[in-house]
Amino acid sequence: MTTVSVSVIVPVYRGAPTVGILVERILAARTAAGWNLAEIILVDDQSPDDSWRVISDLADQHSEVEAVALARNFGQHAALLAGMTRATGDVIVTMDDDLQHRPEEVVSLLAALDDDVDLVYGQAIDEEHGWWRNVTSRLGKRIVALAAGSDLVESMSAFRAFRSWLVPGLLKQSTQHPSVDVPLLWATERVVLVRVPMDHRAHGQSNYSAWGLLRVAVTMLLGFSTLPLRAVSYIGVCMGLAGAGLLAFVLINYAAYGSAVPGFAFIGSMVALFSGVQLVAIGVIGEYLARLYGDAVGRPSFAIRRVHRANPKR
Repeated sequence: MTTVSVSVIVPVYRGAPTVGILVERILAARTAAGWNLAEIILVDDQSPDDSWRVISDLADQHSEVEAVALARNFGQHAALLAGMTRATGDVIVTMDDDLQHRPEEVVSLLAALDDDVDLVYGQAIDEEHGWWRNVTSRLGKRIVALAAGSDLVESMSAFRAFRSWLVPGLLKQSTQHPSVDVPLLWATERVVLVRVPMDHRAHGQSNYSAWGLLRVAVTMLLGFSTLPLRAVSYIGVCMGLAGAGLLAFVLINYAAYGSAVPGFAFIGSMVALFSGVQLVAIGVIGEYLARLYGDAVGRPSFAIRRVHRANPKR
């Protein structure tokens, strides 16, 4: 696996204090393990700190580094896709900029990417976050697993290696909420997990809160699955059956006792329940329609504002 060329893509957001250390460690890991580095692509996702200056300086200092700036903040997955449009390697490796993913473990991912494997995820040996974030992260991954139709999503991470011929399929997404993992798992079943050590963040806090993780998961579910629509349909059937049961109860009570079911609370509760289900159904359908509208008007998944490299490759 050391004969293939590797493009390392790192989305950068508030990464000014750590991205320089990461680049030095990637270069050192490449030298120590002997894998072939095509380039390191650092994508500034409109970071509010000094990230662009830092990665531009890194591009001046190292011929292997390319700095890419997005026109606005598009999100982590969009930044990765933007980096993939610039990659020339046979294998794509993605990493975070916060030093949780060890560059020294890239060789472990590459070793697992044999002729029968197209995608490798680096799975943390130990959970590196607090218990609440770990719980919400696992729940979010389970939601994405429903969209992808693969239980492997529950073990996925942003530390991955995959073959570059998968990239065109990822770039075909015409959505304002792109994903890397769902299309990857749609495209190939030749996936393995590698247990690797991961570190705590070296600086600051995660850009993904517990609520943010769940919001991303729900976005992926609505963007890549019809499961919510089916769920609403099933709930509608269940509520219809419940309504039929209530009607039968009222008719039987009237026939047996000559009176309707007394009580405003009973009637009010039923009206509120059925109205709530209807509003949820309308909301889910509205979310899908809004996404279809956003995609139809052609809102881009990302836009590259500028690229900086000491020795331009193209």
